[in-house]
Amino acid sequence: MTTAIPAKSPLGTGGIPINVPGAYDGAPGLTGRLEGLDRLVQLGTGRLDAPILADASVLLDRAGQRLRLSGEHTVITLAGGTGSGKSSLFNAICGLELSPTGVRRPMTSKAHACVWGLDGAGPLLDWLDVDKRHRYARASALDLERADSSLQGLVLLDLPDHDSIQALHRAEVDRFVTIADLLVWVVDPQKYADAALHRNYIVPFARHAGVTLIVLNQVDKLQPAEVDDCVADLRRLLEAEGLADPRIVTTSAVSEDGVAGFREVLVDTVAARRARSERLTADVDKMSERFAEFRGVNEPPEGVDEARRAELVQALTDAAGAPAVAEAMESAYELRAADFVGWPVNALVTRLRSDPLRRMRLTELRDELRGAFTGPIGAQQGDVDTALHGVTDGVATELPDPWARSVRAAARSHAGELPEALGDALKEALPTFNQVPRWWWLVKTWQYFLVLVSILGAAWIALLLVYGLFEIADAPTDLVGEAGLIPYVAILVVCTMGMGALTASACRNMVALQSAKHGERMEQHMRERIAKVAEEKVLAPVAAELEAYARFRDDVKAVRG
Repeated sequence: MTTAIPAKSPLGTGGIPINVPGAYDGAPGLTGRLEGLDRLVQLGTGRLDAPILADASVLLDRAGQRLRLSGEHTVITLAGGTGSGKSSLFNAICGLELSPTGVRRPMTSKAHACVWGLDGAGPLLDWLDVDKRHRYARASALDLERADSSLQGLVLLDLPDHDSIQALHRAEVDRFVTIADLLVWVVDPQKYADAALHRNYIVPFARHAGVTLIVLNQVDKLQPAEVDDCVADLRRLLEAEGLADPRIVTTSAVSEDGVAGFREVLVDTVAARRARSERLTADVDKMSERFAEFRGVNEPPEGVDEARRAELVQALTDAAGAPAVAEAMESAYELRAADFVGWPVNALVTRLRSDPLRRMRLTELRDELRGAFTGPIGAQQGDVDTALHGVTDGVATELPDPWARSVRAAARSHAGELPEALGDALKEALPTFNQVPRWWWLVKTWQYFLVLVSILGAAWIALLLVYGLFEIADAPTDLVGEAGLIPYVAILVVCTMGMGALTASACRNMVALQSAKHGERMEQHMRERIAKVAEEKVLAPVAAELEAYARFRDDVKAVRG
């Protein structure tokens, strides 16, 4: 007697159930491997090809759903071609005629399920999407004598023929072979080398040898010696296709004890309760090999080497025009200093000449320097692109192609922002023009003191001429009435004027030396700020990408176990 299993609401999908009791029984480390695979998907997004990421996401989703469901049940599928006798084998194991059988045409159009043990089976069958009309249970209290308690926890599925002319039948098989805990391929002596079976299922799932069982059915049609030859040839064929150490059992659904060996395998599999974890482990093994193709052999560098860093900074410095700005700053420094340390008499003569160029030059230079870097005109995009060329050659050469592309893309991820950022860096490096060295003020005070002395000396000479030489009026004192003092006062005035000119000349030489140092300091300050821009906009993204690649390599190693 069998009992139909009612359908229940499907279990919601989600991430990996890390804390599901018994989720990883029989597969130590599966938790970390699945978590690592999830990290690989995250790290590979935007870097690796979409198909591998999609397949890994599907596997993670499927693993999360399967591990949330009953761990007490083992899902075993019977799949095979038309006439292989899998439905007869299904009925023989179940002990009842549950699945229609036929020889000439496919009889099973939908998956049939027989369950030993009802507790927790409903949600599992919902997830398997088995039609409730084709669900049967060998767990009735009235059927205890005929039911095999040794198969408690078995969910046995009879699938449509994989070689059916109906596309829906083939799609049903394709779906179940990706989610079953144990894959059982039923073949017959006439068609065990069927190309469709081997090409579409055996070869793609060759890494699933641990959860794959080959059943050579209908051996009652062969002589004992022919059975051994057939098994040997089948084993040779399977091993040639990559199925390592294939498990093969022989059955006959029509002979007495013809399915005893197969039943024993089912009993052992159900008792071990490892098929679910082993199937997921095999899936992860296969997926990890695909990710391993993008894991290079050599350890990745942590970032761009110092030589290329220096080349990048120098190239960006040239692109931003920092040397020209530094030279202009030298000129501005000298022009600014001339207003303080120059001989005021020469400045007065220059003004009397009415040289508009001299008057306008400093002002225009100040405005130009302060306003030249308010926008992206500080550096042209073409110059920036040239500076970025080759900066990642040293780090991307030995990386796998997807990661080499991502590292190069990271180096150029902020290329559009660099011109303006370089302009801002140069603008911040420029000093304010109201900053004047103290010694300039001292020299200016000294020069004006000399001018005052010269003016007073000239006034003294005039008074000596008026009172002492021409005796126009009585002198109020001998200092202005003694004409003999005129040569001495004249010498004083000439010396004062000479001291002013010598002071201006000496200061010009000092300013020339200091302006060169000032230009060098300005260029160094601009270079330092440009280096910060290069670090933030170019080198840091490259380092982050290399760090992601290093984590990817570690996760690939963890996923491979």
